Amino acid sequence: QLQLVESGGGLVQSGGSLRLSCAASGGTLDAYAIGWFRQAPGKEREGISCISRTGGSTNYADSVRGRVVISRDNAKNTAYLDMSSLTPEDTGVYYCAADQWCGSRWYLRISEYDYWGQGTQVTISS
Repeated sequence: QLQLVESGGGLVQSGGSLRLSCAASGGTLDAYAIGWFRQAPGKEREGISCISRTGGSTNYADSVRGRVVISRDNAKNTAYLDMSSLTPEDTGVYYCAADQWCGSRWYLRISEYDYWGQGTQVTISS
């Protein structure tokens, strides 16, 4: 079955940038839409972004729009999340997930994504 591994998290100062990667194995990433999610301490997991199988369509949560770019390189079996202008409110564990498609209401389908990585910690200092 498909396995996903996130990487690239760490400690970044407020205003900084970070690139997260989502590497797939056990399957080809181009068969799946990829979503990025995050969970802050004491908070529910929230959707950040989603990208279609070919990368032709992208979706962003209002909270990160303009500061986040989602992309994918299917030849490398990897998806990415580029973040900038980071603030302490962006602190949390970031996850990537795979499903058949994003859908126009992708942010409401958190429990429906078929595959999840273990997450990578992102900490933004003030």
